[in-house]
Amino acid sequence: MMIEKNKDLVRKYFEGMFNRHDVGVADEVFSSDYINHQEYNTNREDVARGREGFKKVAQTFYSAFPDLKSTIEDIIAADDKVVVRWVTRGTHSGSFMGIAPTNRQVTVTGITIDRIADGKIAESWTSWNVMDLIQQIGGLTESLEAAA
Repeated sequence: MMIEKNKDLVRKYFEGMFNRHDVGVADEVFSSDYINHQEYNTNREDVARGREGFKKVAQTFYSAFPDLKSTIEDIIAADDKVVVRWVTRGTHSGSFMGIAPTNRQVTVTGITIDRIADGKIAESWTSWNVMDLIQQIGGLTESLEAAA
């Protein structure tokens, strides 16, 4: 029964944060001392720690990709962990990592492992290819052309 509750919690997080763009969901699903282990922000305490940090990360994506939507492809749970294989799609309509809007459609895939403690997500580890996203919006191509 706890396994299904944990999976439901993670589904609520994905639906609220990535499909409805409701940052308030973070207050409901994350523990007060939540830690976000992300390859692109491991040295930034302001976004790696706590609910407010994750809200900052989410709002960056909402601004750059206002039609952002995520689909859970697989969800697997055991003990206090929930693993999600996901696909996120959106249109690059706002600045992202210094790259001006291109209006290109993007698709990004990844895997997130969430650790659940006391009915809340306490830690998340996400692996996704940031460079693939940058390439899809033309950032890598333009950088390589400028270097040539």
